[in-house]
Amino acid sequence: MRYQGRIATWKDDKGFGFIAPNGDGAQIFVHINSFSNRQRRPAGNEIVTYELNVDDKGRAQARAVAFVGEKVTSTGSSSQSRTPPIFACCFLMFVAASVLAGKLPKVVLALYVFASIVAFFAYAFDKSAAEHNRWRTKENTLHLFALIGGWPGALAAQRLFRHKSKKTSFQTVFWITVFLNCGALGWFFSPVGSNALRSVFGAS
Repeated sequence: MRYQGRIATWKDDKGFGFIAPNGDGAQIFVHINSFSNRQRRPAGNEIVTYELNVDDKGRAQARAVAFVGEKVTSTGSSSQSRTPPIFACCFLMFVAASVLAGKLPKVVLALYVFASIVAFFAYAFDKSAAEHNRWRTKENTLHLFALIGGWPGALAAQRLFRHKSKKTSFQTVFWITVFLNCGALGWFFSPVGSNALRSVFGAS
């Protein structure tokens, strides 16, 4: 849903300001990176439309901001936003195919699916907690879910809820857990890892 307001204050040297929404309501924080048109910088008193978002601390902020009369475009390309979920789906399909081919035991696929579901709802809970100022899920806990195999579900939740997807420090650690998890799975395809799987799960 889009809202309309006026840029009440703008600090161009710092690249942020506040939007006064039409009607009553507290002013909304806005950063220069949230504007669809990066070529035009606000000066103050411009009428804009925007979407509402909530940061990791539960504070309201504007996103996809556009000056009235300008075409609204996404702040990020659609191909970039779709790539991670597609990657996660392809990964799960690869794991499923490996199970059908007898390269991996069924428990591996079950672990990924179960961990992904848990991670997805953990993100949903944390997003809701951030919006309502309730107890939050620790970031280390979210990273642990990703590390044990829940990263496909975490990726889906990040894109669906727009949660933790733009925090650079979180994303850095998150993708490290993804690479570590994929590396561990790759080890199971090596002769040593394959023998370990056979001894534990009786995989052929």
